[in-house]
Amino acid sequence: MATVSSLPDVLAQFEAAAKRLGLDDGIRRRMLACDRSLIVSVPTLMDDGSLKVFTGYRVQHNNTLGPFKGGIRYHPDVTLDDITALAMLMTWKCALMGLPYGGAKGGIPCDPRAMTRGELERMTRRYTSEIFLIIGPDMDIPAPDLGTDEQTMAWIMDTYSMQRGVTVPGVVTGKPLLLGGSLGRGGAAGLGVYYVAVEAAKLLGLNLDRARVAVQGFGNVGRTVAQQFKQEGCRIVALAGSRGGRYRPDGLDLDRLVAHLAGGGRLEDCPDGDRITNPELFEVPCEILVPAAVSGQITEANAHKVRARIMAEGANAPTTPTADAILRELGVFVIPDILANAGGVTVSYFEWVQDLQFYFWTEREINLRLRDIMSGAFQRVHAAGQQYRTDLRTAALMIAVKRVVDGHHLRGDYP
Repeated sequence: MATVSSLPDVLAQFEAAAKRLGLDDGIRRRMLACDRSLIVSVPTLMDDGSLKVFTGYRVQHNNTLGPFKGGIRYHPDVTLDDITALAMLMTWKCALMGLPYGGAKGGIPCDPRAMTRGELERMTRRYTSEIFLIIGPDMDIPAPDLGTDEQTMAWIMDTYSMQRGVTVPGVVTGKPLLLGGSLGRGGAAGLGVYYVAVEAAKLLGLNLDRARVAVQGFGNVGRTVAQQFKQEGCRIVALAGSRGGRYRPDGLDLDRLVAHLAGGGRLEDCPDGDRITNPELFEVPCEILVPAAVSGQITEANAHKVRARIMAEGANAPTTPTADAILRELGVFVIPDILANAGGVTVSYFEWVQDLQFYFWTEREINLRLRDIMSGAFQRVHAAGQQYRTDLRTAALMIAVKRVVDGHHLRGDYP
């Protein structure tokens, strides 16, 4: 289940929104242009004494509304195009949610699962040193993404702080609690998906009691989504990871699955339900489908097989534009990624604010603030969709792009 470069798809989505907004060619080109794309060499000493040179990327798309914000991913299939697409999506996501950020993304093509802790630390610290001049709490704030975690962020914070000569917790978000991390950060993206899916269910008059939910991906996002829907009384009928998963029409035993994984087992081998492949998961009859793995999973080839009433995109760009059109024809209510999975960056914003003021909130405060922001954003996007008679993805992008364009006009061009 490799990542797929989504730059053409992200550009096509932007063009659809720009056309509806009637943007002139100059401002349209300005919104497409990245402020900076940095490619660096990351020489790393491996445990066997050899030197391996990785390639690192950090793309900063647009900072009209505030400092750049975006994750860093470690994955074998990372490309500059992929990082560029994700940086652009971050710009629109932050603008849509009303956060004072622009969009960025970073990454290194590598397989973190095949590297030791020492190798990952040395690679991360060297990468941080190479991008040191363009990151900072008032410039560009990285966060975890695919293949990275709070330990990765701790290494970045420490490396940056050592070069600055002072401790700077606000340089990254998604850190360990002890180093200035925020309560509620780990499950924030999944919780955000859950909040907007509940709003969609209310809108459609869908009773969630015993509703069927299928989730692709069982990392932080997928696991949190599944656990939240289980607490709501839903049946988690299908779960799939990178190598496949399990399916049971009357609902999987989520506690049993979690215990199986905690014991070192694999999701696809859990003795509960029937084995299912990733492609088969999209064909499962369900009320709510959550693609929470990687991009490019729902395409022209399989979109017509989707049998869900609501699809909440927990992953970035999991649906191609062609597939989007097919899903609309099928009547699937699609909650787009820049809205559905914005819980992570929203709580990252909370963490950044707490770091800057050295005052921390309770988890209840954080979750309530997140719910209010996610629910409010959903209502705005739905209202825009009704006003412009368009789908939620285009409506969300129209709101986001217009905010950035309006900010650009207010700031003007320099010099």
